[in-house]
Amino acid sequence: MSDSQRLDKWLWCARFFKTRALAAQFCDDGRLRVSGHVTHKAHYAVRPGDVLTFPLGPHIRVIKVTELAGRRGPPAEARLLYEDLAPPQKLAEAGASRPVDGERA
Repeated sequence: MSDSQRLDKWLWCARFFKTRALAAQFCDDGRLRVSGHVTHKAHYAVRPGDVLTFPLGPHIRVIKVTELAGRRGPPAEARLLYEDLAPPQKLAEAGASRPVDGERA
C-alpha cells in the first residue's frame, strides 16, 4: 500500500460521506482544511498524521488520520482510520453546558 491516499477516497472509506462523489464535491468546494491549509482538491494526498478540519452537520469535526484505507469496510473498521480530536457533543450535554440567561459561565 502507498504512503498516501486521495482525500476524497479516504473520507468516503472513513464513512464521513455516503458516496465518493459527495466527498469529492465537498473537497472541491474548499470546505476542508488539511493541517491548517484550505484545499480545493479532491486528489490531495492525505497521509497518516494529517489533521482534517471540516464542518459536518451542526459540528466542526477535527480528525487526525491514523491509517490509510484499504477498502470501505463496516463502520467499526472505518473508526480505526482516524482519531477524533474534537468529538461532537450530544445535544443533551451541549444544552446542559450552556449558561442560563443571567448566569455567568
